[in-house]
Amino acid sequence: MTSFPAIRRVSECFVNPRCPSQESYPICYLTPWDIAMLSVHYIQKGLVFKKPARLVDHHDFIENLLEKLKHSLSLTLFHFYPLAGRLVTQKTEDPPSYVVFVDCNKSDGARFIYASLDMTISHILSPVYVPPIVHSFFDHHKAVNHDGHTMPLLSVQVTELVDAVFIGCSMNHSIGDGTSYWNFFNTWSEIFQAQSQIQGHEYDVPISRPPIHNRWFPNDCRSPINLPFQHHDEFICNFEAPLLRERIFHFSAECIARLKAKANSECNTTKISSLQSLSALVWRSITRARSVPFDEKTSCKMAINNRSRMEPPVPEEYFGNLVQVVGAESTTRELLENDLGWAAWKLHLAVTSHNDKVVQESVQGWLQSPVIPQIHRLFDPYSVLMGSSPRFNKYGSEFGMGRALAIRSGYANKFDGKVTSYPGHEGGGSMDLEVCLSPQNMTALESDQEFMDVVRCPVPCSS
Repeated sequence: MTSFPAIRRVSECFVNPRCPSQESYPICYLTPWDIAMLSVHYIQKGLVFKKPARLVDHHDFIENLLEKLKHSLSLTLFHFYPLAGRLVTQKTEDPPSYVVFVDCNKSDGARFIYASLDMTISHILSPVYVPPIVHSFFDHHKAVNHDGHTMPLLSVQVTELVDAVFIGCSMNHSIGDGTSYWNFFNTWSEIFQAQSQIQGHEYDVPISRPPIHNRWFPNDCRSPINLPFQHHDEFICNFEAPLLRERIFHFSAECIARLKAKANSECNTTKISSLQSLSALVWRSITRARSVPFDEKTSCKMAINNRSRMEPPVPEEYFGNLVQVVGAESTTRELLENDLGWAAWKLHLAVTSHNDKVVQESVQGWLQSPVIPQIHRLFDPYSVLMGSSPRFNKYGSEFGMGRALAIRSGYANKFDGKVTSYPGHEGGGSMDLEVCLSPQNMTALESDQEFMDVVRCPVPCSS
């Protein structure tokens, strides 16, 4: 087993929204979608940037970068103020009440950590498997969102490598989903780049996509939501992931286009999307790799953004959770004896049938019987869960160091069969998939002919 040097935390502080001294923020009540996230992990995503090629003074470079990052983060939190708050549970016995909300005022703010590690870009990006040291690039290791009662709702860790800088954020998933996360991250970069032009009331920096904090509740739902619990032990469970291998598989735009054309041709349609085609390939390939018995049920689940599916649609700038999971199920025999298009069409139907009526009915069902899912219930031994989205602008943040080299994630919400989708670095419709499997299943996947024919290996082949 490869040994790695230890990461060293150099400094730590808290950052608060830069705003007028008398500014006071409203209480942020959690919606059903937000509450459903309380027992899963924080969102942990980050970008690795190459240091400028010619640095006269490395110490001055990192000191200036840290100051600019903290200052621009403070300005960004003015717009994304719930991230500087804390979760609060308010309970009463007469009448019985159990309410969880965000106090946006009484908090130390967001945590900001500077760490260093004596490793290079190649140590992080060149290995076939994502090295475990990457998990230490993020704060809040193994924390669940309910821990936001005592821990910051946002923690930023800037890790300096020998030739690179990694900027990783751990954001409480009860406060926002992936759409919210990347709007925050990209806005932070936008404000960072604009710092030299800021004049006057610098706390009110114009931004291109202001977040919308008016939380969505069903028309007949009163906020705050009263939960049927007496103690958080009734619905919170800490999750320990099994031994996993994580690998980034790259799919070029050309290969994905061919895969999409194949899936559509087999179904005599043009409606199947690139992501549905790729998800079908992953579902079939992982099922084969697991050697699932033919009569067993297997499923592929996909995270889906409800904003555009509701009537009227909710703007993409809505800051909160409006994400749900849809999926398809079949026996292993059906999945593997039919072609790629058959599986892709099942996923297509699952996505297209998820409309406003389905969304509203699911919310009403939750309100009648509130359930707070736990990570181990999000999957079964024969399921695949496709998370995140290649449509997110994940390479739009620069922080004065140019375009990021790669995206990496932390320990959070990973299990055997968890697949996270990213846009490919070169854009143009390419995609990267972060696949998490047991060592045995990963080895089998890497030998799967159908899957590997579509993959462009991230490690250059020797001539």
